[in-house]
Amino acid sequence: MTRLVELDGTGPRKLDPSDLDPEKGDVAVCQCGLSASFPFCDGSHRQVAGENEGVRYVYEDGDRRRVERIVTEE
Repeated sequence: MTRLVELDGTGPRKLDPSDLDPEKGDVAVCQCGLSASFPFCDGSHRQVAGENEGVRYVYEDGDRRRVERIVTEE
């Protein structure tokens, strides 16, 4: 599986007690890059279920599309 995650770096995010989930008492940090509440996990990683090994995907507006190649510009 290959996933291109583009993020805007704005510096480190310090977690504090207000970041705790009042029901669960914990914090889940996003590691897939798809969360709408980044840097916190919102369950968006469930979208990646069924990804095939070696295939690139892009996720936009909740839809998954296969990507044949990635071209970047400087």
